[in-house]
Amino acid sequence: MTYYIKADKFFYPYHTLSGGYLEIKAGKFGKHMQEVPEDAEVKDYTGYWIAPGLVDTHIHGFDGADVMDGQTELLDKMSQGLLRGGVTSWIATPLTGEHERLREVCEVVGNYKPAITGAKIQGLFFEGPYFTTQHKGAQNPAYMTDPNVQEFANWNQAAHGMIRKIAVAPEREGSIEFIRALTNRGITVALGHSDATLAQATAAVEAGATVFVHTFNGMSPFNHREPGMVGAALSLPNTYAELICDGHHVHPTAAKILIQSKGTAHTVLITDAMRAAGMPDGDYMLGEFPVRVEGGAAHLKEGNSLAGSVLMLKDAVKNVVDWGIATPEEALMMATLTAAKSVNIDERCGQIKEEYSADFIVLSPDMQLAEVYVDGERAI
Repeated sequence: MTYYIKADKFFYPYHTLSGGYLEIKAGKFGKHMQEVPEDAEVKDYTGYWIAPGLVDTHIHGFDGADVMDGQTELLDKMSQGLLRGGVTSWIATPLTGEHERLREVCEVVGNYKPAITGAKIQGLFFEGPYFTTQHKGAQNPAYMTDPNVQEFANWNQAAHGMIRKIAVAPEREGSIEFIRALTNRGITVALGHSDATLAQATAAVEAGATVFVHTFNGMSPFNHREPGMVGAALSLPNTYAELICDGHHVHPTAAKILIQSKGTAHTVLITDAMRAAGMPDGDYMLGEFPVRVEGGAAHLKEGNSLAGSVLMLKDAVKNVVDWGIATPEEALMMATLTAAKSVNIDERCGQIKEEYSADFIVLSPDMQLAEVYVDGERAI
């Protein structure tokens, strides 16, 4: 089946096209054209914009479900729910946990076959367990250990090779060797939940690490005499910096400084959302920890540390535009192509391109999400 989308703007990777029609053919993107055949089916979105479906590369849960639950039907629930956030591709993110439990979660995700149309799981991101207790955040230090290549290999085997990214604290013993080994296998290594110095973070990047996990949060802060992990994220070229733009995790001015330093080609908007995302305020669990959600933020009941977020990615995109720190083009780039590139999945999602799956969103000019399409079919 072939049809054509008519809209005011189409957000391509490196330019925005005004007006015209986008061909959708057998569930894939076709050409952009100014005229269509006389008898063509046209979906008229005059007054709206067309952008690639959003890509969330760091998300734990949604709609009351969590990756750590390790249940196929809950992965379906998350995938369906994430469409409301404009997300059409996501990287399922387990927490630091008991190591055998992580293997079981890998098996469930590795064997997952969607029962419904929803956002597509494009891999796994292991946020832990190779972290430091000084910046544990909402993660359980009881399970934090030094990196182990064989242990990782066992997890990835259980996941049928779906682990795309793993985060480590570079000051942990054996981290440099671990980073080299995984980078050689094509795995993206990220740095986070760490008290590393600038020198330690730089050594990790030189060994192959390329991503900083939720920059500013869970890492040694910037100081003019010891720039720390934040200084490394701001200054090291050819690395990606994740950023949570919910207005709670990072002040808009700090977000502006990061985007100015890294550029939109190396800043990745993420949610780090936990199971309460998409749900009403109340009491929830993040891993083994009780969490209270109110006022758009999730905090641990004990210690009051931020515990992930309840952010939807569509709102992160809108926020950076509303804060005046990014144009719509820049905001969408950070939540689509840049995100996909950061974990090497840009050959399958994150951009409007001929022969790519027609996963796209319809936006109003004030950045409100109107509709979502997956494989050329309207999903919401």
